Amino acid sequence: MVSLHPLLDNGITPGSDSFSGGTLKCLCPSSPVEITLTSNVVHNHACGCSKCWKPAGALFSIVGVVPRDNLSVTANGDKLAIVDESAVIQRYACKECGTHLYGRIEKEHPFYGLDFVHAELSEDKGWQEPQFAAFVSSVIEQGFDPAKIGEVRGRFKELGLETYDALSPPLMDAIAAWTGRKNGKLPAA
Repeated sequence: MVSLHPLLDNGITPGSDSFSGGTLKCLCPSSPVEITLTSNVVHNHACGCSKCWKPAGALFSIVGVVPRDNLSVTANGDKLAIVDESAVIQRYACKECGTHLYGRIEKEHPFYGLDFVHAELSEDKGWQEPQFAAFVSSVIEQGFDPAKIGEVRGRFKELGLETYDALSPPLMDAIAAWTGRKNGKLPAA
């Protein structure tokens, strides 16, 4: 069986609808960077892109979003640096351990106002479980054997997660609606 991510390999643990957030920490053994989220994540998913942070040995990341007003850096923020300043998502990582704590979009974009986070960096329980798998084929670009991609899609299907080579249909619809409003083809929201 192909290994996807530690949170997926042994089955998915359901989250809690009443969960209201928690604390995420980098992997430094002392003085970790800490961020506090005052809400649960939404659109939590497995991501195969080459930009998202993945724990050692994982083929996919697990990433969700929160409104940017619900995220605050609460300890050792001086250890954070942007990984790639040219990227649309400005991923803030710990300069010591390399763990990505959050990604923020500062440019005009359909997801402006949402921060991307890895809830697995929290010891708190109740985070939304992954809802789908995105950018699945992208793992091939990173060296995964294309002859085994069917095994990856099959494993996601066993877990009950739809696979996409972009984002889920509701998120793609949100991007299209934003673009339509921006181009004047749809009324403003």
